[in-house]
Amino acid sequence: MSTDYRAITVNGLWTNNPAIVQLLGLCPLLAVTASVVNALSLGIASMLVLIGSNFAVSLFRNFIPKAVRLPIYVMIIAALVTSIELAMQALTYELYLILGIFIPLIVTNCIIMGRAEAFAAKNSVSASFYDGFIMGLGFTIVLVLLGGIREILGAGTLFADMHLLFGDVALHWKVVVFDDYVGFLFAILPPGAFVGLGLLIALKNLIDQNYAKYQTKLQAKVEPVKILPAEHPE
Repeated sequence: MSTDYRAITVNGLWTNNPAIVQLLGLCPLLAVTASVVNALSLGIASMLVLIGSNFAVSLFRNFIPKAVRLPIYVMIIAALVTSIELAMQALTYELYLILGIFIPLIVTNCIIMGRAEAFAAKNSVSASFYDGFIMGLGFTIVLVLLGGIREILGAGTLFADMHLLFGDVALHWKVVVFDDYVGFLFAILPPGAFVGLGLLIALKNLIDQNYAKYQTKLQAKVEPVKILPAEHPE
């Protein structure tokens, strides 16, 4: 059976986005997205774990007993998270300290376990790999959008401290959006994250509603006109 990669793409990025539709992984999403660099770092880490877990579960799905599949999934995910955690300690130690407990908490992220059970355990390796990438990308995009909004409103900057993730090449990436900005503390606190996420969800729902109305009008215009049979005089 051929894989519909277009459907997987639309599903992960929009229709079934894990962050603004399924509302999964909200703990790190709301806690870490005070800046773009934090959001992007956690998003990339989550994406790598999603790709790796989907790949491994799909590869060995025919050899994993159903009775113990969930503990095995957790072991696979925990091994991947530990590898990423060690890599961050070696390569981006300052960023690792900032993200703190939220890196190990990726193990409990419902998105990863959900995709392993709902998709990777039932589909081919290539399709599962792509599904992990797209779901991770959809999650990361929402993280970065929320992080950008909160950073602009909270500190008046954008892309600050990106060198923590990309090294010296990103030292001058910081953009000052508002000069002499005193900051808006609410935006970088957890309540600000709730409000920001709610606005993103509302925006998506508004787009979906307008698109549905547009499709309805479009279908009404192209409906074929029914021609009644002519009446013949007796």
